[in-house]
Amino acid sequence: MMAYNHVRLRKFNTKITYPEQNLDNDLSMSVRAGNQVFLRGQVGQDLQGNMVGVGDARAQTEQAMKNVKQLLEEQGARLEDICKITIYLTDRAYRDDVYQVVGKWLKGVYPVSTGLIIDGLARPEWVMEIDVWAVIPDERMDKLPAPPASLEWRDAKNKAAGAKGGTGRGAGRGAGRKTAGRKAAKK
Repeated sequence: MMAYNHVRLRKFNTKITYPEQNLDNDLSMSVRAGNQVFLRGQVGQDLQGNMVGVGDARAQTEQAMKNVKQLLEEQGARLEDICKITIYLTDRAYRDDVYQVVGKWLKGVYPVSTGLIIDGLARPEWVMEIDVWAVIPDERMDKLPAPPASLEWRDAKNKAAGAKGGTGRGAGRGAGRKTAGRKAAKK
């Protein structure tokens, strides 16, 4: 039986990332489990947390898709590995702009897709969010390099919190390749 470790990149804690909210959750921007890659929902915010395109669904979607591409590549995946997307919109009026941008980025990929119109997202300035699930083909799995250690944490504050025992559980940095005899990561 093959064992897989989880590769969790850009880990953070919501207490540090969203100080205005009363939350304390340990999260990652991406997780690779075996050959599957799961991304945190991406919005109109860059990977450093800067808002892009307030009130502009097209600009927010462009940023979200830039993030998707970068996060997948950090895990050894590509846009063409995407199998499933879920798109959340805060207003049906944003549908054309959002789907045109997503369609441009995923031309020829043919993922399955679910679209939802919802009352709101975590921040009022966000008008769309995309959730992505990708699967890396087996023939590329053995060739994946270990992600650089610099991608383990989202920022210095979160890394410092993890060093104090606040957010470092289940890291698995450098893990994730399919190998016989490797022990599975502890929960």
